[in-house]
Amino acid sequence: MPSAFQLQCHLVLIFLAAYKGESRYLEVRDAGEDEPFLLLSEDLKRELSAGQIYRRSLRCIDMLSIEGQFTFTAEQPQLHCATFFIGEPEELITIDYDFVDIDCQGGDFLKVFDGWILKGEKFPSSLDHPLPTSERYTDFCESGNMQRSIRSSQNVAMIFFRIHHPGNGFTVTVKKTTNLFPCNVISQTPSGRFTMVIPHQHRNCSFSIIYPVVIKISDLILGHLNGLFLKKPSAGCAGVGDFVELLGGTGLDPSKMFPLADLCHSFHGSAQMKIGCDNTVLRMVSSGKHINRVTFEYYQLDLQEIENRKENSIEEFCFPSI
Repeated sequence: MPSAFQLQCHLVLIFLAAYKGESRYLEVRDAGEDEPFLLLSEDLKRELSAGQIYRRSLRCIDMLSIEGQFTFTAEQPQLHCATFFIGEPEELITIDYDFVDIDCQGGDFLKVFDGWILKGEKFPSSLDHPLPTSERYTDFCESGNMQRSIRSSQNVAMIFFRIHHPGNGFTVTVKKTTNLFPCNVISQTPSGRFTMVIPHQHRNCSFSIIYPVVIKISDLILGHLNGLFLKKPSAGCAGVGDFVELLGGTGLDPSKMFPLADLCHSFHGSAQMKIGCDNTVLRMVSSGKHINRVTFEYYQLDLQEIENRKENSIEEFCFPSI
């Protein structure tokens, strides 16, 4: 049975799929218990490709993966609301306030968070984000007209809001821009391929997949400087400033997850691991002295793979939580 975290994350992702467009645009794709996802229909794709601005109302708990203009109007007091935003791995999200009518003095608030929070856990973690946690919040009631446009540092962001009076609300426009060097990413899908590059930057980057998966690393370059590879360390990754680690766990925050493997030697070939955790993260730690790069692909474990988990050359973790 799926864990509580997995069900909550899948609920968020279901919101993502179901609220990409109006219900008339939705098409079911092999909807099942383990993959209850919906796709945008060709009708909506044609409308958006024609340059039309997509508009719709927001719900108290909502999810958006598409550009457009979105309005929330309270029909009754709404005290615990949030909208999750997600883009493709190479996209950043910009949220513009077009209109805001809330009672800040009466206890209303409207805040943007640079990342996601779920059950008190953050993505990216405090160790991976360039800003301290307090600076990742932008409070409209404090900044007002001084900051009406907020851009995320990665492909996810969210809005928290509380509105007491019926009729009050706000309108935001959501846009996406290209991120040349994507760092922290939450995958929208249970399968894909990605190359992460950190060019001479002292930072940590995490790629999160909220599914049990097989992850295959096909190319890893660490410690590349002026066309030369640095000498490999004698053993392990202890004390090495540049390495990749695989993490697994039941929460959203990579810093609270269990380390499954680390890689600190460059290689070309194939290395794979079967990870049965609710959340799988590939994390690259970079000293900033070199150009580091990792290419990997991943796909969701199916029931047969989970049951037949004695396959040779594949490590297994977290299966008790499945």
